[in-house]
Amino acid sequence: MVRIDKTAPEPLYRQLADLLRGQIERGQLLQRTAVPSLVKLAADYDVSVITVRKAIQVLKDEGLIITVSGRGTFVAER
Repeated sequence: MVRIDKTAPEPLYRQLADLLRGQIERGQLLQRTAVPSLVKLAADYDVSVITVRKAIQVLKDEGLIITVSGRGTFVAER
């Protein structure tokens, strides 16, 4: 698993957004499938839930993921 570089000048949430974007683009996270929970992503990448939330918002703003109320967060269809 790729790690987040906590000493890099780029913010942690941006690094995480880049990692997740890459997984979507490579087909590791498939369209219409659930994105792992905030807590799981935070544990997997050793960052805070707030950092994950910011990364998810970046990807939402880019149209790569969507949130469905009461169901979760999913990779958007292209």
